[in-house]
Amino acid sequence: MENGQGKRVIVIGAGIVGASMAYHLADKGAKVTLIEAEGIASGVTGSSFAWINASHREPDPIAQLRGAAITEYRRLETRLPDLKIRWTGALSYSSHSSEAPPPSESRAVANRVSRSRIRELEPNLKHPPESAVYAAEEGALDAVAATHALVAGAQACGAKVLTHTRVLGFVTQGAKVTGVETTRGVLDADSVVLAAGTGINTLAQLLQVSLPIEASPAIFIRYTAQPNLVQTLISSPEMEVRQGPDGTLLAAEDYLDDAPENQPAAIALRTAKAICNELQGVVSIAPGRACIGLRPMPADGIPIVGFLPNVGGVYVCAMHPGITLAAIVGRLASEEIIDGKVSSALYPCRPARFFQA
Repeated sequence: MENGQGKRVIVIGAGIVGASMAYHLADKGAKVTLIEAEGIASGVTGSSFAWINASHREPDPIAQLRGAAITEYRRLETRLPDLKIRWTGALSYSSHSSEAPPPSESRAVANRVSRSRIRELEPNLKHPPESAVYAAEEGALDAVAATHALVAGAQACGAKVLTHTRVLGFVTQGAKVTGVETTRGVLDADSVVLAAGTGINTLAQLLQVSLPIEASPAIFIRYTAQPNLVQTLISSPEMEVRQGPDGTLLAAEDYLDDAPENQPAAIALRTAKAICNELQGVVSIAPGRACIGLRPMPADGIPIVGFLPNVGGVYVCAMHPGITLAAIVGRLASEEIIDGKVSSALYPCRPARFFQA
């Protein structure tokens, strides 16, 4: 930890990615200040299905990162007792049950299972497919609670947390950022981490930098229902759903458009009907919160992680899937910032790819 002592690092954004960055940096001995314009986990983190999904069916430039995600969360669980993850496994199938298990380079343990095994895993499924892909190692978490656990861990290591604090600009000397102008005054920094999701665009523009990060909408729904309806995480054409220990059902749906029939409340009702059609034993299902979350989606679909070229002292963390990658990116990025230990796993993610002539 000694080589991080005294290094002042400001992390902007207190979603799960920024919280992970703050924790890992503070754990290495850096003097961390975590800044958030609103409250902790007030952005897309609070509107996330929060599936720790390490599998990937297509050729995957970040296979090394994705493959380390579960191991890293397992490690964090031993260090942060308040980080609660439900390792239920994930059951995925299409209408034709023809998808293959993820390619081996993802290193996710996902296997094809038969209808009899599906019935064991999900006894309430009315229409189990002939086969499905089951990733036994995968799971999900309460993203808001996890973010608070990471923030508390950072504070236990000495980090300061400033919520409801907006960034107004940056202080520079030459081509290097040396501080952040905020509504609470100027904060000096040796390094600044941009981890504010879709807000990274605005922050980068203050530095005269343009990053191709789009706001990708998705719909997140919570339902009140009786417990033990869903045992794993189910991803099928009819529904993407999981269940918390208190009986809360959580569902994710694609954003379609702004038409009245496709507003979150209307989609929540349609999804509830689909759940009732697919699951037996549903006594009642009452939609609670239904909202749109704006995911930070780099234009090429690959996370943007690393130091900005031509602007010293600024490190960017923009990614989807943010929940899956938060733990592993937090550790690897903190090693780069504090120790100068360059990660080969982050090589495909460098911001410099957008600034090449």
